[in-house]
Amino acid sequence: MNPEENIQHSAAHIQQILIKYWGYTHFRPLQEEIINSVLEGKDTLALMTTGGGKSVCYQVPGLVKEGICLVISPLIALMNDQVEFLTRKGIRATMVHSSLTSREIDNILDMCIHGNMKFLYVSPERLDTDLFVARVQQMKVNLIAVDEAHCISQWGYDFRPSYMKIVELRNMFPEVPVLAVTATATPEVAIDIQEKLGFKKQNILRKSFERKNLSYVVLNEEAKGARLLKVVNNVKGVGIIYVRNRRKAEEVSAMLRQQGITADYYHAGLNFEERSKRQDLWLNDKTRVMVSTNAFGMGINKANVRFVVHLDLPDCLEAYFQEAGRAGRDEKRAYAVQLYNEADRLSLERNMDHSFPALDDIKRVYGALCSYYKMVAGSGKGSTFEFLLNDFCSKYSLEPMLVISSIKFLEKENYLMLSDAFYRPSRIQILIKQKDLYRYQIEAPAYDAFIKLLLRSYEGLFENFVNIKEYDLAKRSSLTIQEVENLLQRLDKKKIISYVPQSDKPQLVYLDDCHQISNLHISKQHYHELKERALKRMEWVIHYAASTHKCRSEMLLAYFGETETVRCGICDVCLERNKLELSDLEFKTVAEQLKTSLNKEPLSLSDLVHKVHQVREDKILKTVQWLIDNGKLSYNDDNLLEWRK
Repeated sequence: MNPEENIQHSAAHIQQILIKYWGYTHFRPLQEEIINSVLEGKDTLALMTTGGGKSVCYQVPGLVKEGICLVISPLIALMNDQVEFLTRKGIRATMVHSSLTSREIDNILDMCIHGNMKFLYVSPERLDTDLFVARVQQMKVNLIAVDEAHCISQWGYDFRPSYMKIVELRNMFPEVPVLAVTATATPEVAIDIQEKLGFKKQNILRKSFERKNLSYVVLNEEAKGARLLKVVNNVKGVGIIYVRNRRKAEEVSAMLRQQGITADYYHAGLNFEERSKRQDLWLNDKTRVMVSTNAFGMGINKANVRFVVHLDLPDCLEAYFQEAGRAGRDEKRAYAVQLYNEADRLSLERNMDHSFPALDDIKRVYGALCSYYKMVAGSGKGSTFEFLLNDFCSKYSLEPMLVISSIKFLEKENYLMLSDAFYRPSRIQILIKQKDLYRYQIEAPAYDAFIKLLLRSYEGLFENFVNIKEYDLAKRSSLTIQEVENLLQRLDKKKIISYVPQSDKPQLVYLDDCHQISNLHISKQHYHELKERALKRMEWVIHYAASTHKCRSEMLLAYFGETETVRCGICDVCLERNKLELSDLEFKTVAEQLKTSLNKEPLSLSDLVHKVHQVREDKILKTVQWLIDNGKLSYNDDNLLEWRK
């Protein structure tokens, strides 16, 4: 079959695959165009809003084409969600990340080479390991999909150096197309993504970031609690309230409950069971409002969210756009509300300073981490440890904010990486052959009954790691959970099994060998460049919140490179403009003439009105008053009007 026939054959199947696995008869806007671009063998950058169906764009061609699709993704929890989703559909999918043991990774990569696996999700830091590099070359790769592709750009807000290794991966498979997807790329980031991924030819497929049903609102408010209650009571339906820290999440949810609103809080400090329970109650509309840090919302696809409120200013518009975009995915009217006052600006500036600790402080944190984990200089690359922030800070008398900010910077220098908190169930694999296990049971009768229990309870223990539950094993025997754990640990120590206990803690991964502090190189130039970019992103946030004369939607779209747009008509700024009873054309005509005249010289109101032509005087006066109210016009000491730049 020649390539053209193969493309036609594939295109004929994509509709059937969509119906079979997703139950939809039609693709969303742009999805089919992206899929066809990939099936034609083109490197493709897909820019789509949060909740726009990005994963379908690589999952469908991955199923159409023979072989396995590699998906690079930075968030373990999202990878896990995707693998579980595909598995439930009967599609063979698996994942490799830093929280797995080397034996588990070895087994998974073997399955991808010799089995009929269709999707392998990989965290980016795995791309640099000898084991992965050696094994991936033996796979029949049909597509390289790069999720959260903005992470490859140093111009972006979430740069990860490990993403830079993707180009080496694609060099191993020069004929395999790359599909990069993201919901938050500015024009310069979009260009940078294509260059860093070695696109053979620029190819951007863009769905407008405009959300016509989403009303963006900024409320300048000192008494935020009272205004928040008004928002929650006036907008019916479920919502999310974002705050900056855990304590505030707990306080705000308590305040809402006191007012008779079913609310709860969510943050990374809760254990897996609590997070899952609270999330499920909210997803099923049992809890109306979730108050959360930015730990909540990733990968959650709830269509009927009616409002998202930010009580604090976000660090950048990329983060704001993604979080606000969780409202109104059912295309019905929804609200994205930012509560803002002058104290928020000062707080954001302080947080910016804290986000860039002194270089000596960063080195001090790195040295403390190496000491905490008993790392030896010159070794440890690839080592993974559970990270207990409070314990670490207490032991070395460090502030949590300093530690987290230092780790984030060390991530950007590619020394280490802190993964997201992710629940990993306990798992075991039998390490010896079946006949040797039988002999051991005879020689160690104290373990015989327990080994038989394991063999009766779980299949495939000799081939791969299998998830287990200590609670279930205790229930099936006369043992306590502690006794079960003790037996598993002893068998692990004797090398009969490999036992990995459950965990839901973040993982700290050493991406390079441990360095002595004197040999730790941190580029001052890189440090200042990153800070300069972060400051510019912060200025955009403040500009968005403080502005009162520009349509909110137009401002956000302009930030992401969409300049040929029109007023949304439903944001707070547009609603005020609508009260003028002027058409957009009339308002622009008046405003442009006013600006032209006042840029030449200050004028009195009567003189200024006479400078405007082809519009009624009452409409001119309404426009002038609106521009004064919104800070674009002001009177000087001589009582003459000036245009404020």
